[in-house]
Amino acid sequence: MAVDHPMDEEPVGPATVFCITLKQTKSNLLHKMSVPELCRNFSAVSWCGKLNAIACAAETCARIPSSTANPPFWIPIHIVIPERPTECAVFNVIADSPRDSVQFIEWSPTSCPRALLIANFHGRVTIWTQPSQGPPNLVRDTSCWQREHEWRQDIAVVTKWLSGVSPYRWLSSKSSAPATSKSTFEEKFLSQQSQTSARWPNFLCVCSVFSSGSVQLHWAQWPPSQSGATPKWFCTSKGLLGCGPSGIMAGDAIITDSGAMHVAGVPIVNPSTIVVWEVTPGPGNGFQVTPKTSTSCGVPPLSPPNWAGFAPLAGYLFSWQDYLLSEAKQGRKQTEQNLGDAVPLYCSPVSNFSAYVSPEAAAQSAATTTWGSGVTAVAFDPTRGGSVIAVVIVEGQYMSPYDPDEGPSITGWRVQRWESSLQHVVLHPIFGNPTSSMGGQPPMQTVWQSKVDLSIAPTNDFKNHQASSIGVASDAQKTFESGSDKSKMVNFDPFDLPSDVRTLARVVYSAHGGEIAIAFLRGGVHVFSGPNFAPVDNYQINVGSAIAAPAFSSTSCCSASVWHDTSKDRTVLRIVRVLPPAIPVSQAKANSSTWERAIAERFWWSLMVGVDWWDAVGCTQSAAEDGIVSLNSVIAVLDADFHSLPSAQHRQQYGPSLDRIKCRLLEGSNAQEVRAMVLDMQARLLLDMLGKGIESALVNSSALVPEAWHASGETLSSIDPESMAIEPSLIPTIQAYVDAVLDLASHFITRLRRYASFCRTLASHAATASTGSNRNMVASPTQSSATPATSQGQCEFCS
Repeated sequence: MAVDHPMDEEPVGPATVFCITLKQTKSNLLHKMSVPELCRNFSAVSWCGKLNAIACAAETCARIPSSTANPPFWIPIHIVIPERPTECAVFNVIADSPRDSVQFIEWSPTSCPRALLIANFHGRVTIWTQPSQGPPNLVRDTSCWQREHEWRQDIAVVTKWLSGVSPYRWLSSKSSAPATSKSTFEEKFLSQQSQTSARWPNFLCVCSVFSSGSVQLHWAQWPPSQSGATPKWFCTSKGLLGCGPSGIMAGDAIITDSGAMHVAGVPIVNPSTIVVWEVTPGPGNGFQVTPKTSTSCGVPPLSPPNWAGFAPLAGYLFSWQDYLLSEAKQGRKQTEQNLGDAVPLYCSPVSNFSAYVSPEAAAQSAATTTWGSGVTAVAFDPTRGGSVIAVVIVEGQYMSPYDPDEGPSITGWRVQRWESSLQHVVLHPIFGNPTSSMGGQPPMQTVWQSKVDLSIAPTNDFKNHQASSIGVASDAQKTFESGSDKSKMVNFDPFDLPSDVRTLARVVYSAHGGEIAIAFLRGGVHVFSGPNFAPVDNYQINVGSAIAAPAFSSTSCCSASVWHDTSKDRTVLRIVRVLPPAIPVSQAKANSSTWERAIAERFWWSLMVGVDWWDAVGCTQSAAEDGIVSLNSVIAVLDADFHSLPSAQHRQQYGPSLDRIKCRLLEGSNAQEVRAMVLDMQARLLLDMLGKGIESALVNSSALVPEAWHASGETLSSIDPESMAIEPSLIPTIQAYVDAVLDLASHFITRLRRYASFCRTLASHAATASTGSNRNMVASPTQSSATPATSQGQCEFCS
């Protein structure tokens, strides 16, 4: 789809990698009614580290009355490949009203089949996947998406994918050293945690924690059907958390190191307390002892023997899955309601702690009968298996004691980081020796301790809400006010009320846990790094009465934010640099070697984990343009790490990937010697890809693993090497073909290297003839992403 009008300019802030505007398809625009006062604007974005694709949405649309082409209300979902930002895909999600919005949007975990979860505020949840029909070697078209499954649910405080703990760990660049023979990157990034027998498999599983105080799971059939049919989805009943009749304010869920599922929630009746529940197989808190569905004696047991080695909860789900599938084969099909009631869950509290509230705010809250200060957001660190929780506290009142219509009164925010540990229970001697009744083991308890406690003053946006639709505030609007004693009211526009006044902030962790973003109501965003929450950046995005939670890239070098520009009726996507952040040039140059080391480690992390490294390239080129780092220096650090790898096997494994990274870093450079180096690297890459291509052409991967590109590394490594060997009788037949192809490739590579030598000669003559010019310096490309000649998406670059 071609762009049919000139590009518009958009103000961009510092550390911007790029900024583009996204438009809907012409068919959508023909039937769209322009009612900005009626339709909701919001901000929802997610970044897929494996595919390097950004899914985002920022507006709800209404259909003109005279049209029947579209549903009455819809939300356009934009899929953008940052490496090729002009190739955009758009599909629509049905909205239930013009005030509906995308509450949660998230890509499936990298170890699972690719899918996109979209949960609307009014309870419509859809799962989107790419069609799997076609030959195994078919390259998936990122513009083709289909709705695989859909269900309705109550208002949720969180709807997210569940995945097991990653086998990798992240060490900050300050505490790590370059790779040496004694400390390889495998030793540095691989987790040192003990591997337990129970594990959480790589399957699609969605957890919803509802504001009413219950939890429910939806999961796709696993293992997937060998016939290639659309997988069937199943769901559990709602497990009651037991947090009181009022429900919970905020919540999160995670799979722990042992494979157990934990849910953290904040009861409304005590909004300063965080309670952690464990979700286990069972009938559910005694309110529902037997399943409502009529089942025979073949109901699966709580500890199914067929799924030994898996986490108990996962084995329980799979056991019910097998039972329900067998029931369906026998013609006893269950309704959707009965399926949900057939799989009960049991929730039991395992620990709790009280978040700190300042004495002034506590006294102010106690003096009124309205909702006072309390926790408004919680999130588990995804890499710590449930032992670390980030907490955001709003200080003030949720409603005025004099006029409830005035909205919350915000006096400040607190951001905390809590860690848990097991400690011995201290009992009075009157209770005797507790070890005798505990199997010889002393009783233990989970104790939470606060490790970080930061105060953030509310920005001026809470006091003076601007009606202009400029997406990103300038540096002058960045505020980190301190000593603010005066209460600042959140003045809501009657046409722009928040979806849920209880949700005033969101916490977003990066995939490796190294960075964390706190997004506040009205568009304030604060980014922190490391376990001590060192401030990295803060900025303002005008999204009205909404939360502009950003999305981190695969290595968290960059973050993406989206908003809707109501004045020009367009959606804007902006990618900013997190590493290094927007800092004064003088300060940046003094720490250039530190930033270059940190960027190099992000590249190594992407190679170890197997995620896309485009974001590291984009942030490096952007930082080079700002004079913070040098492309030559970053490449030198990567080369030094490469040559210090302990074995030839390591160098053979990472060499081609390192060549690709250096080629991308040096794209667009004009220096002659750089062209020669890139040509030489491209020649090596060509030969490597050619050899792998011939090998893959001789082996039918679909006979070993269906849809091999969806298989995890664990599955691929478990394939018997004998089954991948080429049939000996075929070797004489194909040997001549292989020799001819390799001979042709050798001639081509020889030509490339001769041209590279010629470029070096020209460069040496130019350097001799020059009069002190700095031609040896590598010029960074003027644009960080290559743009195809033909535009296939409705998007434009912001200058």
